[in-house]
Amino acid sequence: MTKFEYIRFFEEIGIEDVPLVGGKNASLGEMYRKLSAEGVLVPHGFAITAEAYRRVLDDANAWERLHAALDNFDPSDVSALARAGERARQIVYGAGIPDEVSSEILEAYRMLREEYGEDVSLAVRSSATAEDLPTASFAGQQDTYLNIRGEESVLDACSRCFASMFTDRAIHYRIDQGFDHFKVALSIGVMKMVRSDLAASGVMFSLDTESGFRDAVLLTGSYGLGENVVQGAVDPDEFYVHKPTFAQGHRAVLRRLLGDKAVKMVFVEGETKHTTRNIPTPRSDRDRYCISDKDVLELADYAIKIERHYNRPMDIEWAKDGIDGKLYIVQARPETVASQRKATTLESYVLQGSAEVLVEGRSVGEKIASGRAHVIDNLTQLHEFKPGEVLVSDTTTPDWEPVMKTAAAIVTNRGGRTCHAAIIARELGIPAVVGAGDATTRLRTGEVVTVSCAEGDTARVYRGAVPFQVERTEVEDMPRPATEIMINLGNPDLAFKTSFLPNDGVGLARMEFIITEYIKAHPLALLHPEKVTDPAARAAIARLTRGYVNGETFFVERLSEGIGTIAAAFWPKPVVVRMSDFKTNEYASLIGGTDFEPGEANPMLGFRGASRYAHPAYAEGFALECKAMRRVREDMGLTNVVLMLPFVRRVSEAEAVLARMAELGLKRGENGLKVYAMCEIPNNVILIDEFAKYFDGFSIGSNDLTQLTLGVDRDSEIVAFDYDERDEGVKKMIRWSVEGCRRNGIHSGLCGQAPSDYPDMAEYLVEVGIESMSLNPDTVLKTTRLVLDLEKKLGRAPRSRA
Repeated sequence: MTKFEYIRFFEEIGIEDVPLVGGKNASLGEMYRKLSAEGVLVPHGFAITAEAYRRVLDDANAWERLHAALDNFDPSDVSALARAGERARQIVYGAGIPDEVSSEILEAYRMLREEYGEDVSLAVRSSATAEDLPTASFAGQQDTYLNIRGEESVLDACSRCFASMFTDRAIHYRIDQGFDHFKVALSIGVMKMVRSDLAASGVMFSLDTESGFRDAVLLTGSYGLGENVVQGAVDPDEFYVHKPTFAQGHRAVLRRLLGDKAVKMVFVEGETKHTTRNIPTPRSDRDRYCISDKDVLELADYAIKIERHYNRPMDIEWAKDGIDGKLYIVQARPETVASQRKATTLESYVLQGSAEVLVEGRSVGEKIASGRAHVIDNLTQLHEFKPGEVLVSDTTTPDWEPVMKTAAAIVTNRGGRTCHAAIIARELGIPAVVGAGDATTRLRTGEVVTVSCAEGDTARVYRGAVPFQVERTEVEDMPRPATEIMINLGNPDLAFKTSFLPNDGVGLARMEFIITEYIKAHPLALLHPEKVTDPAARAAIARLTRGYVNGETFFVERLSEGIGTIAAAFWPKPVVVRMSDFKTNEYASLIGGTDFEPGEANPMLGFRGASRYAHPAYAEGFALECKAMRRVREDMGLTNVVLMLPFVRRVSEAEAVLARMAELGLKRGENGLKVYAMCEIPNNVILIDEFAKYFDGFSIGSNDLTQLTLGVDRDSEIVAFDYDERDEGVKKMIRWSVEGCRRNGIHSGLCGQAPSDYPDMAEYLVEVGIESMSLNPDTVLKTTRLVLDLEKKLGRAPRSRA
C-alpha cells in the first residue's frame, strides 16, 4: 500500500489512534480490523488525520485569527456565539487544502474507486479528537456530507468538514465540557457510502436507554438515510432483543413498536451538488416494519459483539444498503448517559393529581416537570426562550442545544427515543416527549403544562401544573430473607426499571393489563371479525391488526411480547404469569367483546378463570393464550415463565384444563414447565391435598379468598366495612393453605394486596412459614426489612446473596 503522511486506511488504525484520527475514525478502524472476521460489516475507507487539519491552519496562518474570533465572547449570548462561529468557519473554509494534503486525499479516493468501482459514492464525515469518549459523546457536533462523487466534490466536502469544527453547537459543547478549542483537532473519515436511501437505517444501543437495563439491545430504524432518526424527523420503529437468551441460541425479537415513519430522506438525483430531501413514505410502507426480524437479529448480533469487544455499553449507527442488501455499522461510540447512572438510588416520579391530556408521545427520562410552554418554530426564535420553560418544537438539532440545556422539559412533534432531542434530554436529566404529532399546534406559548414521562412508554402533557412528588429509595446491599420477596407487575413498560429492586422474581404478572393496554380487542373478535356487529368495532379491529397477517397473529405477538418483556427483565428468576382472569363484563368492554360474552347478574362468581378455558364458548381464546405462552417459552427461550391458573373451582376442572393445555403444547413438566394455581376459593383449601396432585404450587389470592370466606362482594362499597383480609377466619384459611402445600411438597406463596398494605399481615405470613410473598413495587424494600427483622427474631438465617 502507498505510504501516506496524512492518510490512514481503516485497517491501519485502531482505538488507540484517537489523537491522530478522532473518535469516530478510530472506532471504525478498530471494528474493521478486529470485528470483520466475526461478521460485523464496516464499509471500507480512510481517515484524513488531525495532522492534515493542523497543516491546513498552519499554511493559512489561521490560528491567530481564530483566537481573535473565539477568545473573548460570551457563550451564553446566542447572537455572539453565532457571530463567532460564522467567522471561525469562514477562516477555516477559506484556508483551502494544501497540495500535499489534497494529492494524498485524491490518491486514496482513487484506491477506493479501484475497490468498489469508478462510480462509488462516498460519505465524508468529521471525526474530532475529543469525540466518542466514554464520558462525553460530542455526537452531532460537526458535519457529515453524503453521496459525494468526483475529485472536486470530495475536496470541497473535506474543506467544509474542517470548517465544521466551529459550528455554533460544537463551540458551545466544547465550552460546556471544558475542552480547549485549540487543543482539539479534526480528522475526516472518507468511506464507501451505504445506500440506505434505498433501504433503511437507524441507531441501536446495547442497553435500554431509559432504565439502564443491560440485558437488552434497543434498536430503532426508519426508511431512508439515518439523519431523520438521529435528528428526530421521524417516529421510527423500535425493537428489543434479549441478550442472555440470544446467547443461548434463541432467535426472536423480544418486543417491537411500529413507528409512523411519515417521511424518508433520499438523495436528489441529477443535482451537481450533494443534496437530500424528505419525501412522503407510502402508506403501505408506513404500515409495516422498515426491516425484517432477520435483520433485527443480525444487527443485535453486531451490537452484542461490539459491546463485548469494547467491554462497555455502546451507541451504534447502522445502515442497510438497498443495492447489495447488506447491513453495515457506520459508527459506534460509548453510551454516555444510562451506563453512567448509579443504581444505588432509585428515583420515582409520581403524579399526585390529574388534568386534561393535551398531547401524548413516547416518553424519555421517566421524570415529571411543569413549566410554561414555549413553542419554537425555527432557530431565529431561540433567543426568546426563557430558562425553566417547556421547549415545544417540531424537532431539534444540535444548534438548539444552548437553549435546550435551560429547559424544564422538551416536547417534539417528531422523533423516536434515539433522536437528538431524546439523547440531549437524557444527558440533561430532564423529561422529553418525542413523536407527539401535533404538539406545536395543541400547546400554546405561555400556558402552564405538566410533562409526565413517569407512566410507562406513553408520555403525556397535561394542562396546568399537576402536583407530583419524587420518591427516592436507597437500594441497600441488604441480605435476602429466607422468605422470598417477589413483585406484582403487569405493565411491561415498567419491567426493566422495576427489575433493579431487590427481588426474587415476579409472583404475579397479570395478563389482563397487557390485553387491555396493548391488544384492546376481545380475542374472539380478533379471530372472527366477521361476527362483530358494530361497524365501529370492526373498523377499530382492522386498524389494530394493520400490518399483521391476521387477528390471531396480532394477539399472539402482542401478548407474547408483553409477557416476554417482563420475563426478560427478571431473567432467570421465576416470573409467574396468571392466565387471563377477566370477568364477563370486563371481557365485554374490550373492542368487539359484547358479541361474545353473556350477560351475568354477578360476574364476580360467573364465567371466569379456569371455567372458561375448557369451555366451548372460550376454547379458541384460551388456545390463543397458550400459543402466546409457548412462543414466550420456546421461541424466545424465556423458560423462567411459570403459568398460573386462576379461580379453579373443582378438582375435575383442574384436570380438564391441564389436559387441554397439554394438547396445546404446554404440558406440565415438559421443558421445565411449572404450573401453579391460585388458591382463592375455600374449596381450594378444603381439598388442597387433592388439588396438589395437579400443580407445582399455590399462590394465595387473598382478595378473592377474603371475599369468599366472609361472603363479602369486594366490589361493593356499601359492605366494604366487612371486608378485612386480617379476619381470623381468613388468616386460618391462609395457614391451612401453607400447611397443605408444605405437606404435599409444593410451593406456597401469596400474591394478594394484604402484605403490601398491612405490615402485620406480612408478619403473619412469615410466622406461618409461607415460602414467598409477592408485593407491589413501592412496598418491596420496606417489607423486605420488616421480614428480615422478624426472621431474625424467629431464628431463621437469611439466604446468601448470589
